[in-house]
Amino acid sequence: MENVLVERKARLGIMTLNRPKCLNAMNDGLVEDFHAALTELESDNAIRVIILTGAGRAFCAGGDLNYLESLTDDLERQNFIRRVGQMTLRIKECAKPVIAMVNGVTAGAGVNLMLACDIVCSSENAKFIQSFVNVGLIPDCGGMYLLKKTVGLQKAKELMFTADVISAQEAEKLQMVMHVYTQEDLVIETEKLANKIANGAPLAIRYMKKMLNKSYHNLEEFLDEEALVQAFCLSTQDCKEGIQAFKEKRAPQFIGK
Repeated sequence: MENVLVERKARLGIMTLNRPKCLNAMNDGLVEDFHAALTELESDNAIRVIILTGAGRAFCAGGDLNYLESLTDDLERQNFIRRVGQMTLRIKECAKPVIAMVNGVTAGAGVNLMLACDIVCSSENAKFIQSFVNVGLIPDCGGMYLLKKTVGLQKAKELMFTADVISAQEAEKLQMVMHVYTQEDLVIETEKLANKIANGAPLAIRYMKKMLNKSYHNLEEFLDEEALVQAFCLSTQDCKEGIQAFKEKRAPQFIGK
């Protein structure tokens, strides 16, 4: 895979969008490599947390306009946009936590890919823009669904209608970003957070993510599923290890079983 690099650091899997000359803009090659890289890290039992970042001075500048112009018919365009949308869906459905490490420019579908992640860590130098209206497009990559859930309906409309550029600090206030670090500290602090999560019980975190992302009709429906999942968790080796470690006043060693 040339367009998305995969690196392993102990229990962390790092996916780096790798088209730095065009600010990691999405074309068919990057999208396909993204899916392949995520599949590889999802299936690796040694990996507990995935970090998504970009090469060079950008996280992701959205769609590659030159590539989009080359698509010649509606079916071809629809198929590409569906594959782009599947990127956000796969992050949401990934059994492992996915942390966005935003190292720079983030525009269009790049913002929406970031919003699909479970936690976002950003460089203080990063800038964010929902740039679609500037080129006569609607937000894709699930953006209209994701942004309004994050910042509220009216703010999502304002950001998308105006294509205003916002800073990392503004994005943090809007809860689009959870942590803002200096450029020098970004990797260190993001990996520190990822390792802290990786030390947790993998099965419990998997079910937390699934249930937090799921929509329930009412509290009663949620509590029914909560009882089923908690009963399963109570039967796991990880739960037994966690309880024993608590009694022995030591750090637990979870194995994901």
